[in-house]
Amino acid sequence: MRKDVTAAVREFPADGFDEKPIEGVDSFGTIARHILNAGNAFPGILMTGIESLQTPEFREKMKPHMYDLADDATPEQLAEALEKSIEDRTAQLAAQPDEFFTHEITRFDGVRLTRLEMLQFVKEHELSHRSQLFMLMRLKGIVPPTTKRRIAAAKA
Repeated sequence: MRKDVTAAVREFPADGFDEKPIEGVDSFGTIARHILNAGNAFPGILMTGIESLQTPEFREKMKPHMYDLADDATPEQLAEALEKSIEDRTAQLAAQPDEFFTHEITRFDGVRLTRLEMLQFVKEHELSHRSQLFMLMRLKGIVPPTTKRRIAAAKA
């Protein structure tokens, strides 16, 4: 999934990263950076041992776990950060004991769930935003990576 996001970032025209298709809709670059930050911050804060995400300062607590990427980063730097972030967080999570994943926390909306379920939520969150990136690609006439793979497999 992250490889598809990274491929989309690399394929999208750099000069279109800040364009909004309509008012009130985020740009491709904003969405891609959000994927990076959320995908890095949620696992990061879970690994601190936090018990509840349902606090008024929730967003402030997330900030230290966001990926450190310059505001003026190029699309290639963003793609590299997306790759490095998932590699680093995957290794860190793999080092956690089983009890880490089965421990229950309170999500920001008050729902009780295990850390593993919270990580599944993060994955679903990224999938939603990946779909937004793909729609923005389609609006530019660019075929998304998943469709390219499906077409290539059908031809093989």
